[in-house]
Amino acid sequence: MRADWTTEAPVKDRRVRRSRAALMRAAVELVSERDSTAVSVSELAEAADVSRQVLYQQFGDRDALLLEAALDLVRRELLDGLDDPPGDERASLLALTRHFAAHRRFYRALLTGTSAFAFTEALTGLFLPLNRRHLGQALGDRLGDREVEDLATFLTGGAGAVVNAWVVGGPDPLDASGFTDRLLRIRSVVTATITKEADR
Repeated sequence: MRADWTTEAPVKDRRVRRSRAALMRAAVELVSERDSTAVSVSELAEAADVSRQVLYQQFGDRDALLLEAALDLVRRELLDGLDDPPGDERASLLALTRHFAAHRRFYRALLTGTSAFAFTEALTGLFLPLNRRHLGQALGDRLGDREVEDLATFLTGGAGAVVNAWVVGGPDPLDASGFTDRLLRIRSVVTATITKEADR
């Protein structure tokens, strides 16, 4: 498993890029339609108009394809906008919650399927650098590098668990705005506590 999930390894061959994109698009569509990861390699290959062999060559197996499809979706639609310097925190969190609400069926299937652990670990790998950077900027002069790293890991994992529980078990339809307000309340309590402790 790659340690850096924030960027996909570059692919130079145009045909490979097209077939990879088609397979990832097919994975998102089929899993979302079924609300389940119970999609066969043959179905994925057929929906992408490629052979099973191409899927195996490019991803290794079905679960790796599903994981890469999810990470590609997060990178394309969400990650770049969240990487901006801190500013309007509500807008950033609202973008995150709207993204997960819009793709709920796909993400819920991954979070309850055989790839759940790998997917959660990969999402943590995507968001940890952002949280590390923001905490370093906010508290770097008050905390050491190890403390910033530990705190970023703790907060990323905790926030991930809250978001995952909302995606999997929240009421239909998901209320992105209401959930954003919940996250902001949690964040304000955590920020106040961390700042108070760091100032001691």
